[in-house]
Amino acid sequence: MKSALALMAIGAAALPAAAIAQTSITIAETAPIVTLNVTESVEAAPDVATVGTGVQTRAQTAQAAMQQNAAQTEKLIAALAKAGIAKADIQTSGINLSAQYDYNNRDGQPEGPRFIGYEASNQLTVKLRDIRRVGASLDAMVAAGATNINGPNFSIDDPSPLLVQARGTALKTAKAQADFYAQAAGYRTARLVSISESNSGGRPPMPIVMTAARFKADAAPMTPVEPGQVSASVTLTVQYALEK
Repeated sequence: MKSALALMAIGAAALPAAAIAQTSITIAETAPIVTLNVTESVEAAPDVATVGTGVQTRAQTAQAAMQQNAAQTEKLIAALAKAGIAKADIQTSGINLSAQYDYNNRDGQPEGPRFIGYEASNQLTVKLRDIRRVGASLDAMVAAGATNINGPNFSIDDPSPLLVQARGTALKTAKAQADFYAQAAGYRTARLVSISESNSGGRPPMPIVMTAARFKADAAPMTPVEPGQVSASVTLTVQYALEK
């Protein structure tokens, strides 16, 4: 018997360090767990507006459509630069060229689609940092040849301070709820076990879609734009252990 015990002791001592290091012990949480999802939002005035704009042109050949589009797009970009918009705030978001067909059947004409030319488009995403001049900037885009405008979408350029505020409020709300459940269930306190977070840096209002036909030179004055408020929100998923 002594020999067997000695051999077991020698065998354990001879185990490699890597094998011993892989040993782990997990102690399961025995207290009741409360899981809470809490969302808090903080509103503020936006300081950035993002606008989609661009130029569409049509011609009988693909090359002509692209050349005309390039000339008009360059004019639009130059107008944006003249308005004080930094090059870094102007980004090409899409270039498209497609054949166009007329599918309406007319008397005396062969049935089937009728080729009518090529359409080229160049779309830009523009970030406007002067909220007070958003309306004037939209009008300037149309005056420079823009044939479509999408937006503006308002946001906060750096939502970090708002997220910090929302995060703190969400954690306080979660703690208050956990304490309520603990007391209601006959427990002394709620101990925080885990936190996970998702956040949104700003929920913009519904975008405004505008077309060039509404901005003729002899029409109404500067396009009115109301930025309103945007919000930064934080959602916390927290778990509390209820303790006696």
